[in-house]
Amino acid sequence: MKLVITNEYVGIRLDKVLATILTDKTRNNILKLIEDGYVLVNGKTIKASQKACLNDEIEINEPEAKPLELEAENLNLNIVYEDSDVAVINKPKGMVVHPGAGVNSGTLVNGLLYEMDDLSEINGVIRPGIVHRIDKDTTGLLMIAKNDKASLSLTEQLKKHECHRIYHALVYGEIKEDKGRINAPIARSKEDRKKMAVDKDGKEAITNFKVLKRFKGFTYIECKLETGRTHQIRVHMEYIGHPLVGDRVYGRKRKIISDQGQFLHAKKIGFIHPTTNEWMEFDSELPDYFKDFMNQLEVID
Repeated sequence: MKLVITNEYVGIRLDKVLATILTDKTRNNILKLIEDGYVLVNGKTIKASQKACLNDEIEINEPEAKPLELEAENLNLNIVYEDSDVAVINKPKGMVVHPGAGVNSGTLVNGLLYEMDDLSEINGVIRPGIVHRIDKDTTGLLMIAKNDKASLSLTEQLKKHECHRIYHALVYGEIKEDKGRINAPIARSKEDRKKMAVDKDGKEAITNFKVLKRFKGFTYIECKLETGRTHQIRVHMEYIGHPLVGDRVYGRKRKIISDQGQFLHAKKIGFIHPTTNEWMEFDSELPDYFKDFMNQLEVID
């Protein structure tokens, strides 16, 4: 990738400039690229603290990915449904969906490799079968593609918003409205590259919610996604002043009253079967920790 410095970036540290432009990378990713000599300015390696000058030519090279050998692991996955094309998994809390930085075992992918002989490889060696994700501490249903045809079909359905993805969540505060629609674009946070945030220059993000039950100081809601941005529900609920209970990233200004992580469960999922064209829909129970916590709360509605 090549860039040319314009007036708006003159005099700013180059690592900060790149962190602003390269929204798919964290500040640490960028610092590592600079440190390892993969960022050149006017053909020369640089220091992160170097200031940008007008018309500087920046070249960013990516290191070659090292092959990753994934091990199949018996993780006792909860397979809700499986045929020759697709599977539906009920993911437990604390499980990462696929390997990433520093995480090569114990992921959903490791478990899938043990349970299934065939998985789509269209999304790369570390994401076999994966067409969408949920966070490590979010529980619930995920679609899995067992071949490339299924992967392309499910991905297209997600892109066209034809899949139904319904989540249940517990948030801080008593939401007055019975239902609502949050239409607020999301991008990587300019203040903290590990977080996402509502940003007018971000990608379209739409979450519909309705109140299921009100408690003293809390609200139990259902959320239906029209888009699938990273951390979408967590970001949107914080945005309207009702962050998820237990969310240590987006709800950290609130008292953490549980060590279970955010109270968010992918409860229902629906999609068109890639081969039969049949509409398929699956539901799942709330995890015990979620139900047990709500049973301790005082109902007000």
